[in-house]
Amino acid sequence: MTVGFGAANGESLADALQRACPDIGLHLERDDDLDFLRGLYASVRAHELAQIDWSEERKREFTDAQFALQRSHYREHYPGAEFLVVEQAGLPIGRFYLCRFAHEIRVMDIALVEAWRNAGIGTRLMRALLGVADAEGRSVTLHVEPDNPAQHLYRRLGFNLIEPRGVYDFLGRPLPAAASAQATGASADR
Repeated sequence: MTVGFGAANGESLADALQRACPDIGLHLERDDDLDFLRGLYASVRAHELAQIDWSEERKREFTDAQFALQRSHYREHYPGAEFLVVEQAGLPIGRFYLCRFAHEIRVMDIALVEAWRNAGIGTRLMRALLGVADAEGRSVTLHVEPDNPAQHLYRRLGFNLIEPRGVYDFLGRPLPAAASAQATGASADR
């Protein structure tokens, strides 16, 4: 699978999303974001780990190790990906990890701190991403746990189950017919 394809105009996904959502801050992940991102990852796993009889220290060691493994995996298997930190009023509130492939954009991860969940930010970012994908003639795919409440959002946005993959469902939002025709016409003009 070839990765790292850019937009025809060379614009990054971060720039396209920032233009579509000017009141939501986005920046490429930096080293000084790592403590925040490590904590965000732990918060996303907190519900699952609440059922395990481990000390808080042991849970933190586990999530820190899992965060490092996930970070390494993403960088190894998704060259050219954009690792974005989501901000509100200059403060980090989430992450949005994306990768362009030849015919799709993969949402590798989207997560927000608990205080900002269900506030419409994830929906706005996903709608903006779908608009970018439509303009570029690409579908959008992602993995999500079958019991994740975000499944409802993805269904509302037009995602369908492609196939179950272990503990995840692999979902895709195909390119709408109008966008497909527009993208085909644009590529014929090039």
